[in-house]
Amino acid sequence: MVSFIEKLFELVAPPKAKKHDGTTEAALARSLSALLPEERGWITFAEARILFSTKGTQYAFGETDQNGRRNIESFATQHQSVINFMPVKGRVYFVRYPTAATSIA
Repeated sequence: MVSFIEKLFELVAPPKAKKHDGTTEAALARSLSALLPEERGWITFAEARILFSTKGTQYAFGETDQNGRRNIESFATQHQSVINFMPVKGRVYFVRYPTAATSIA
C-alpha cells in the first residue's frame, strides 16, 4: 500500500530538481544542456554569485546588482533556460524551456 501511495505521489508531484555543477560557466552549461524540457536544476547562490556577480553575498543579484542579474539572465537565455532565485534556500534554479512540441499540446 505504501509503495502505491509513493508511486501516486511521484505522478502528481514535480520531480526533484538536480544539483548542477556550478564550479565554472562551462561546467554549468554542460549540466544545463542535459536537462529535459521543463526540467529544473539548481546551483548554490554562492556558486551563482562567484560566476555572475561582482557584489558581495548580501547584495548579489539585488537591486544594486543590475550587471549580475544581466549576466546570469543572459547565460540562462543562451542555454534555453529561465532562472528563479530562492535566497531562503540558498539556491538559484534553472528551468529548461519547453520544446515547441510540448507547448502546442
